[in-house]
Amino acid sequence: MAEATNHNKPFIVDKNLGSALDLDNAELTETTSDGRSVVAPTQEQKYLFDMRGWLLVPGVLSGDELSEMQEFGHRLRNDPESIPEHERSPLGGPLQRLSDHPNVVGFLNEFVAHPALSGQECYGFRMESCSLFYRTVGDGNFGPHNGNGMLRFPGDSHLYRCIPGKAHSGLTRIVWELNPVKYRQGGTLFITASHKAVYTAPETIQSPDSPIWDTYECPAGSLLFFTEALTHSTHQWTNADNDRLAIFSCYNTVNSKWHDWDPHPKLLAEMPAKRQTLFRPVRAANNLIGERYQH
Repeated sequence: MAEATNHNKPFIVDKNLGSALDLDNAELTETTSDGRSVVAPTQEQKYLFDMRGWLLVPGVLSGDELSEMQEFGHRLRNDPESIPEHERSPLGGPLQRLSDHPNVVGFLNEFVAHPALSGQECYGFRMESCSLFYRTVGDGNFGPHNGNGMLRFPGDSHLYRCIPGKAHSGLTRIVWELNPVKYRQGGTLFITASHKAVYTAPETIQSPDSPIWDTYECPAGSLLFFTEALTHSTHQWTNADNDRLAIFSCYNTVNSKWHDWDPHPKLLAEMPAKRQTLFRPVRAANNLIGERYQH
């Protein structure tokens, strides 16, 4: 009989005098702005994301919820005038709920959140971009970029840090694949583990057909996570059975910002209060919202 794995607690230095960060008493948010319980990643999912730099969770959305998201995405692409101006965004309509979906919050609590700036009324991370990717056959230009995130300066945001038992992904990409993706027919390409690479990439990465590239297939409603510290690329869409309908979002720590983007002010004002904390100012000092801050 195999022995149970011993998951030792990581030692992380807090900001003063070398004292340990008290992860046991960190108040990471347990519910979303819609009141749903957060879904934490499993031990296997944490291991795979840290090892590979990317993680696919198939079929998170289904049924009426998925149909509603697909319908709004198609309207946004093909009939934007039918949508109120401030809602003409991949954060508009029902798609807004994807920004702090229970699986998203659980993953970000583990890999991005700053515990000292998280609470039950306040997320410990920021959302800093959101885009609709709609592709028909022939769309998408191959262009490898990023990688070597263990060696990036912190201000770059495209970094990855880890110690035994704990990992931190700086700028983190979350993708909702609202339509099916077929293997090597247009899904995002990855060079697995290149977020930890210490060598310059070989010339073979310049061909999308090289076996150095990994990718995935998935049903509609699937959720993809990857660190921007990973070498990745667009792949030309060749699936003639359906178009690609995907929501690409980026999340970051509360004191960092990479993209020049903010949601429409009216859209932001109409969001639940907790969801609004995804878009609070970019700083660490005095950037905790709610009762925990007041105490």
